[in-house]
Amino acid sequence: MNSSAALIHLLGFSSGIVLYAMLGVMTLRAGRNAGGFGNRADRIPLATSLLGLLWNVGALVVYGTRDLGGAPNAWLEAAAFAALGFLPAVVVHASLQSEEPRSARSLVVAAYVLSAAGALVQLHAAWAHQEIPASFALSMLTAGYIVVIALLALLAPRGPRAGWTLSAVALAAFAVMALHLQRHTTGSESVPIELVGHHASLPLALVILYQDYRFALADIFLKRVLTLLAVVLLAGLLYAFVAVPVVLPNLAAGNGASWAVSALIALWVVTALAYPALERTINRFVDRIVLRRADYEKVRADVAAAIAKLSSASLVLDTLCERIAPAMSAREVAWAQIPEAMRTGADGACAVTTTRAGGASVMVPTTEAPPYRLSVNDLAGGRRLFSGDLALLETLALLAARRIDALRVSDERHRRDLREREIVQLAAEAELSSLRAQLNPHFLFNTLTTIGQLIQEAPPRALDTLYKLTGLLRAVLKRSDGGFVTLGEEIEIVRTYLAIEGARFEERLDVSIDVPGALLDLPVPPLVLQPLAENAVKHGIAPMRDGGRVRVAAEVEGDTLLLSVTDSGAMVPAAELARRRGGGIGISNLEKRLERYYGDSASLTMHSSAELGTRVSVRIALSAVGGARRPRHAQAERIA
Repeated sequence: MNSSAALIHLLGFSSGIVLYAMLGVMTLRAGRNAGGFGNRADRIPLATSLLGLLWNVGALVVYGTRDLGGAPNAWLEAAAFAALGFLPAVVVHASLQSEEPRSARSLVVAAYVLSAAGALVQLHAAWAHQEIPASFALSMLTAGYIVVIALLALLAPRGPRAGWTLSAVALAAFAVMALHLQRHTTGSESVPIELVGHHASLPLALVILYQDYRFALADIFLKRVLTLLAVVLLAGLLYAFVAVPVVLPNLAAGNGASWAVSALIALWVVTALAYPALERTINRFVDRIVLRRADYEKVRADVAAAIAKLSSASLVLDTLCERIAPAMSAREVAWAQIPEAMRTGADGACAVTTTRAGGASVMVPTTEAPPYRLSVNDLAGGRRLFSGDLALLETLALLAARRIDALRVSDERHRRDLREREIVQLAAEAELSSLRAQLNPHFLFNTLTTIGQLIQEAPPRALDTLYKLTGLLRAVLKRSDGGFVTLGEEIEIVRTYLAIEGARFEERLDVSIDVPGALLDLPVPPLVLQPLAENAVKHGIAPMRDGGRVRVAAEVEGDTLLLSVTDSGAMVPAAELARRRGGGIGISNLEKRLERYYGDSASLTMHSSAELGTRVSVRIALSAVGGARRPRHAQAERIA
């Protein structure tokens, strides 16, 4: 018995049993999650798994019996080789199952007929006590599947799976053809011959598992096998380069036996301590290179950066689902709001719960209701969620929860600011309404006093003045809603008022209005000039025996609109100006309205001198009145 061949048989066929059993388990799990095996396509991987198991279990028994010097059961041996012959037929069926042309169906039938013929020849050899496997059956299968592979290259679907189906069929056929490389006796074959001749079906299982269940293959099988191989390699290197040349000669010669034993124990300890590092390295290699798993640290950083730019909870959760799907190889990632009836005991919790189908769900624990739940389902490639995956889900759920909380706080602050601004605006409008209500009776009473004096002094002019007052009141009351008026409308009110006063003062009142036409459309508060004109007549012209002059002007100085009313009356001391400013209804009312309308962008000043008389000026920033442009030419208007 060749011990090397026996060891290869044991390891090779055992590995085949594990791989095909894994394929069967993953296929059964996928079918159970999908609700059964109603689709014919679902049964093809399962048939592949059963045939692979039958071949590897039968071959392990057959060649194990031969390695031990016994004679295997002929029927078992025939059944094992018949199963191996059916493997390429099943894979051909899988590669062409979506094709409708009759040529594709004919090729599938031909592959099954070819494998069935080979199986019958093997069973006939067992019945006739002939050599198994029958060389005629192997030759027939080899030649037949060479033709099938050529035809399959023409009929197989062109797409992402076309390449692997051809490779899988070629490997299956190769498993049959490779049997010709040895005579199926034990004890005389070399290691390469044993590997190729008996275990060529292993790559077929690896190809199928990697294509359909690559995560399960890597997580369950590949990582452990590679780690074991790495440990064996390390132990072999230590043995070959340390133990053999240094330790064992001293131990055999009896020189320092205790030292040599200690050295061997140290080598074992080194191997044991290296295992965790080797396992981490292998796992990282498989995750990054073989499976191309996402870098979880980068996923966290990318998700945090992406959701930081979003402005609503739905956008945050949608983006989170989009980023989780490729990172977890999930075909379905969804979020839903947790109903109020299910929120009891869930506040603040972020634990991940796994489902029987291999998915998971995690709560997004927002501080304020409502919370949300993320569901990860339908994992691709037989992937399973491990502790690192679940930890990532928890971290991403917390990131989303904190962002949603921040958005809710920001929205609440914004709504509160809006309410406060609305309250302030309403209060300001109420105060302005009060000021206008205070101003309008004051103006009316003064005008009626003027008309009363005219009735006594000049009755014929009183009627004309009353008509003018009617028009003036109509213009004033029209703007009593607090809206802005144009400077031109305000000038018309002032013009009418001064005409009324001109009827009383006659030649004692000289009026001029100097306003550029380009400024007449600027918006200004109502009655911004009339109270100033009224004060000019009352305090500047009326006390003078010979009367005087009232000048109303508007101009642009730099970035400021300047409105002014000047009377030629006697100089007023500063103390008297201050008293008028604080005690008079017209000036104090106007100042309050300017503050409400413009804040710091408007001001009122008063100046009096013996040469120029008294001048009251209102300055308003052009940016606060609509950005009026500086007029090119000043068109003056004058009322004699």
